[in-house]
Amino acid sequence: MFRNRAGAQAGLLSSVVSLVLMTTACSPAPEGTSPDPTTYPGSTSASSVPEQRKTPEQRKTPPNSAATEEPASLSWGPTKAQYDDAKAAVSRMSLSRKAGQVLVQFYSGTNVDAAVERSRRLHLAGSIIMGDNVPTTAGGVVDVAAMAQATHRLANAAGEGRNWPAVIAVDQEGGLVARLGAPLTLWPTPMTYGASRDPDVARKALQSINEELSALGFTVNFAPDADVTMGAADPTIRSRSFGGKPSLVSAMTVGSLKGALSAGVLPAVKHFPGHGAVTTDSHLGLPVQDAPVAELRDRDWKSFQRAVDFGAPMIMMGHIAVEALDPGVPSSISPASYEALRGLGFDGVVVTDAMNMGAIQDEYAPGAASARALAAGADLILMPADVEAAHAAIIAGVRDGSIPQQRLEQAATRVVAMMKYQDSIADPADLGVIGSHKPVSRNASAAGLTVLQGPCKGAIVENSVRVAGGTGQDRARFRAAAARHGISVGQGPQVVLLAPGASGSGDIVVSLAGPWGLAASSASTSRIALYGGTPGAFDALFNFLTGQAPAPGQLPVDVGNSAAGTGCG
Repeated sequence: MFRNRAGAQAGLLSSVVSLVLMTTACSPAPEGTSPDPTTYPGSTSASSVPEQRKTPEQRKTPPNSAATEEPASLSWGPTKAQYDDAKAAVSRMSLSRKAGQVLVQFYSGTNVDAAVERSRRLHLAGSIIMGDNVPTTAGGVVDVAAMAQATHRLANAAGEGRNWPAVIAVDQEGGLVARLGAPLTLWPTPMTYGASRDPDVARKALQSINEELSALGFTVNFAPDADVTMGAADPTIRSRSFGGKPSLVSAMTVGSLKGALSAGVLPAVKHFPGHGAVTTDSHLGLPVQDAPVAELRDRDWKSFQRAVDFGAPMIMMGHIAVEALDPGVPSSISPASYEALRGLGFDGVVVTDAMNMGAIQDEYAPGAASARALAAGADLILMPADVEAAHAAIIAGVRDGSIPQQRLEQAATRVVAMMKYQDSIADPADLGVIGSHKPVSRNASAAGLTVLQGPCKGAIVENSVRVAGGTGQDRARFRAAAARHGISVGQGPQVVLLAPGASGSGDIVVSLAGPWGLAASSASTSRIALYGGTPGAFDALFNFLTGQAPAPGQLPVDVGNSAAGTGCG
């Protein structure tokens, strides 16, 4: 049964605001070794999967029922009853309401008044929060009470007259893509989890990330990133990926899905048909994928297949022209690309990547692009450059027959069913959870810390170090972590911090995002991949440098002459 979420959120928000007002705020393993893809820790067994997140095979046959009976739950999350309720609700909607149910808007600035009015008038599925929408305090950190108030208003506007939650979404992958910063817990790049080779590390991280999002009123997080990165030639995904091996990325994707769903926030697996093996950033232009379908199935699509098999509720379609499917046409508006994804057995919601990105906006009018995406097979259109034009174009398309009404109703039904499912698994937290997962973040960095060169154990630094490179914030966090470990900064071995894309030389060279800069770097003592510049990551680094902890990580990608699998772990 649907819970009165608006009333619950209002009560929660009131108590949260009160709370906020009351408080102030050995040598490395031989190069070329790699983990056995069949032995990653934390692999899923039938007995370990929560009831609502069993595999499709487990869902299809309820306990003690004949295999011929109708499934109690669909393979992507909702129960059959939730889907039937959604279908009935959509059948009663006007054409305008149906068109709104497949659109997620963005807006500018921190004032939500116009977005609230637009959401109510167009009957939108919901809204996405981008970086410029995040309110901040005088101290420059996220104003969590104001953020909760904004999502509450947006949710109420979109939810008016219906009994399922709104899509209140954000991109909170961790690392380079995180719209919400402190006082929320800060996270290293997702490649950290790949370096740990332990899906449970990814599970704990995504559960923690989404618990904090839930407290702020979010219902959708556009993560995890299931792209298999080609490495240094990949301009877009890089350390946002778990790694360069399909088996590793698949395992981490499933671990991430478990964590996200356990927190009751819907994940979206992205970016089909694979953004890690193209050399153009789709934010800027149209990437072209020349590989044959057989190669894509063996490399880029394996992690998406694992996500489908697990029961992912939503998959994001990227803006990539797959020449073997639909030459020159972005996958987000290509029927052949949606057919390829459905061919993996996916029956859930397909959401487009942001429709205001260069790959789309440079070539297609906002309304026309959204209408084409829906007609091609999209269920949820994310961030049309002009949501008013998109809404009008969908209505016009249905009226002139270019968009079959059944296609719109199918998409809207999937979206409504997914949100009913989200309501059934939601476990709302209060703002007291914000920032409470720092130990989980630190432990993730410790599990992924990788040594490419140098000793695997024992103290590498003693009482003092010097620091160079990185950003001012990186060096400040380094110094703070050094102080926490009783190390002064000013003399001794020089530690060089590598910003993304940078290389350097020193006694100890540490990469803070992707590890590829280490290939062109030289060090007299150690080259270390840390995969993050959070306070917790620097704590993990000093625990290793002072001999208090090992370096268990292994490279999840090739780095120069160091093959994936290199490391002390």
